[in-house]
Amino acid sequence: MTNPDGAAGVEQFGYKQELKRTLSYADLLIYGLIFMVPIAPFAIFGSVFQASGGMPALVYIVGAVAMMCTASSYAQMSRAYPVSGSVYTYVGRGIARPVGFVAGWMVLLDYILVPCLLYLAASMAMAGMVPQIPVWLWLVIFIVLNTVINYFGIEFTAFANRIMLVLELIVLGIFLVIGFVAVAQGKGNGFSFSAFFNADHFSFAAILGAVSIAVLSFLGFDAISTLAEEHSGPSKQIGRSMIFALLTVAVLFVVQTWVGAMLVPNPEKVISHGDPAGIAFYRAAETAGGHWMFILTAAATAVAWGFANALAAQAATSRLLFAMARDRQLPRFLSKVNERRRVPENATFLVAGISLVLGIWLTLQPNGLALISTLVNFGALTAFALLNIAVFWKFAIKEKSKRWWVHMALPIIGFLVIAGVMIEARPYAQIVGIVWFVIGVVVAILLARSGRMSDPTRESGAGAPASESEDQVNR
Repeated sequence: MTNPDGAAGVEQFGYKQELKRTLSYADLLIYGLIFMVPIAPFAIFGSVFQASGGMPALVYIVGAVAMMCTASSYAQMSRAYPVSGSVYTYVGRGIARPVGFVAGWMVLLDYILVPCLLYLAASMAMAGMVPQIPVWLWLVIFIVLNTVINYFGIEFTAFANRIMLVLELIVLGIFLVIGFVAVAQGKGNGFSFSAFFNADHFSFAAILGAVSIAVLSFLGFDAISTLAEEHSGPSKQIGRSMIFALLTVAVLFVVQTWVGAMLVPNPEKVISHGDPAGIAFYRAAETAGGHWMFILTAAATAVAWGFANALAAQAATSRLLFAMARDRQLPRFLSKVNERRRVPENATFLVAGISLVLGIWLTLQPNGLALISTLVNFGALTAFALLNIAVFWKFAIKEKSKRWWVHMALPIIGFLVIAGVMIEARPYAQIVGIVWFVIGVVVAILLARSGRMSDPTRESGAGAPASESEDQVNR
């Protein structure tokens, strides 16, 4: 099978085309936007505001720079290897399969926990507005609904994504219009650019520490690459959709946090005492338009996180599990594809089951949401750092590429910024991340010694076309 750009399909890498190729460039773009959630800063605004000393807009700019460099690396690898698996595949084929396993293992820490985090945050928000229904029941409702939609196939998921994206953008548009009008009328803290720079609170360590929190809003652009085998267009569109989706949400994140910073009540108190209830942004919206704006932004956050974002997260996680299981890096049953619906059936149900069990357990903990939030970002950042190394190693070192900007400069910049963010991350996130990393290295060694790190391309005799396709990236 060949793709529209003339490159061979997944068969060149020793795989069988099992998933259904129906997604367009627009579907990929919408999927990435939905996964990142255009209104994602609503939920974590207070935490980012406090950690940055009142400069959330600057935090999102720094985060966007790091993620854009990493998105460029994803774009290069997605053209060379247009298959599912994302960073697991790219690092494994760019450096070595055991290193790719470790990268996939690290991003699993993010992918497996993110759906649960989203379901829990949304369930707590809904229980706050409708206390008659307990948190655990809201959790079950969200998980069952999203699992059914994902099971019905990727086209149905794409259709639901379009509807949710429109609704989120409408809510964001309402806030921005009312917010700017309110600032012009003298409400809040007055017009200023302190959200971009405040000399009284600025420090590089504080900004990087805040980025380690804010990066949660950006996670998702990379998930577009997990749909490579369901995309019907040229493989280069995968990278382009990641970059454009990331650039779009970066602009939206900066603008909405800037407006929120000008309207947040008592900003110095938020900086000194934090936002334990997680309602700083909703209070800013209330300052702009009244209590109905508080309800609108809070409800939109609950639906966006618990339905739209979690829907995309569950789909991406199931594809990653499918790709790793297909390569015998995870139990084989996770590679089972439903013949009628062409979706990774067992992987989809496993993600739902983990989210259900872990989510219900976390509802019983006093700080369950804070506990899981600290664990999500570190794994993804580690995987992103390895991806940037893989691009530099494959193109600049092994293939002597002359495209120094995309194959040398951007990967190095992306790696350095991500490394700085990881150094300034919270200690317990670092501890859990390092422990997970060590476990992944041990498992990779055991798999290699058992012969399960062999290359399916060479096993199938499909190696020649693969190298030809990779050469197209440098042309």
